[in-house]
Amino acid sequence: MKDLTIDNITENVHFINGQCSDRRLKFIVERLVSHAHDLVRETRLSTEEWMAAIQFLTEVGQTCTETRQEFILLSDILGISLLVDAIDHPKPPGASEGTVLGPFHTHEAQSIEHGGGIASDPEGEPLLVLCTVRDSAGKALEDVKIDVWETDSKGFYDVQYANHDGPDGRAILTSDKDGIFWFKAIVPVPYPIPSDGPVGKLLAKLGRHCYRPSHMHFMFSHPIYDPLITALYLKNDPYETSDAVFGVKNTLVVELGRVEDEAIASKYGVKVGSALMKYDFVLVTKEEALNLRYQNAAAAMKAQGKKMDYLNGLPVPEVD
Repeated sequence: MKDLTIDNITENVHFINGQCSDRRLKFIVERLVSHAHDLVRETRLSTEEWMAAIQFLTEVGQTCTETRQEFILLSDILGISLLVDAIDHPKPPGASEGTVLGPFHTHEAQSIEHGGGIASDPEGEPLLVLCTVRDSAGKALEDVKIDVWETDSKGFYDVQYANHDGPDGRAILTSDKDGIFWFKAIVPVPYPIPSDGPVGKLLAKLGRHCYRPSHMHFMFSHPIYDPLITALYLKNDPYETSDAVFGVKNTLVVELGRVEDEAIASKYGVKVGSALMKYDFVLVTKEEALNLRYQNAAAAMKAQGKKMDYLNGLPVPEVD
């Protein structure tokens, strides 16, 4: 490999990387190199711009902590997080759609019983959340683990406070035999994603705002069912159509109701007039998701004119 030029560097990098025995890794790196080299050639990238990009990524890494994931935030604002989720967790019609995880999920949440409260913020508007989880045939799913989290009434997650000393605004529940889970929270509010780091500065350079619409996060896990990371967004939020991380989907937009019946209020231990969020979640089995992932991948590769093998539903080039 001598006398490398603009025109032959890419094929030489592919040649040396071709020694990799991991077919999937080799394919991903091959495409990454091809697209990265094409970007450099297409834009005629300067040394100054290349160094600025390296410095930017360095700062993204340096901003990450145990409670703040700046790389996830970067992936979110570029639309990559949503794209990966849509490809890796495809949904048939009628199944609940996924959306972005976001940078503030933690493993601190504690399990609570149905009807427990997840937020201690006295300034938040009380909210009763009543949900069900079923399979694609309508069968109630028992023992599904549901991880929920939201901001406080000021738009901050618990881990964003310097004096944070435990989980708040987050909890773990388990669905009952009827597929029901319910808890008390506060009405979500719109909030800015962190703008004090490199990702926030990039948004400013791009002329974009840093706000997310009001929402509550939900993450479902069960041994038989495909994991679902999703969120419910409040209808008519000012940022409903301009989410900084592209997370909003029509099927995930909900309109809050009110607890109007005295009997319902008494049953769930809330006041008449309290805000009410209701939603029926639908999960698909891991087998259903794998089959759909393969079908979608095969169709995409065929459209690109590529003959591929498939490992766990993921394409790799055929072995010569």
